Amino acid sequence: MPSIADFETMLAAGRDNALLRFSLGNEYLKQGDAAQAAGHLRRAVEHDPKYSAAWKLLGKALADTAALPEALAAYQAGIAVAEARGDKQAAKEMGVFAKRIEKQLELKSSD
Repeated sequence: MPSIADFETMLAAGRDNALLRFSLGNEYLKQGDAAQAAGHLRRAVEHDPKYSAAWKLLGKALADTAALPEALAAYQAGIAVAEARGDKQAAKEMGVFAKRIEKQLELKSSD
């Protein structure tokens, strides 16, 4: 299984694409570095705006960095992409995460 170093080497060699950025983001998230993950996942969805799995992971990474409005926006974009592609399961999962964030934002605004 490739490591972050392997993925970074591929990136440095000019093999920048949505899947590589998604893989890097996923690995950084597993290591607990949500901020680094979010940067790579943003690039993944720039490469391929219809990559619903990348939108979902971007939402998680942003939520993990407490960037809740940005996380909500990522989930909403991901839901639209997933629904357009007929990926009901991904849309449903992101909808659950989006609702949780909406509740957190409502609680913060009522403080």
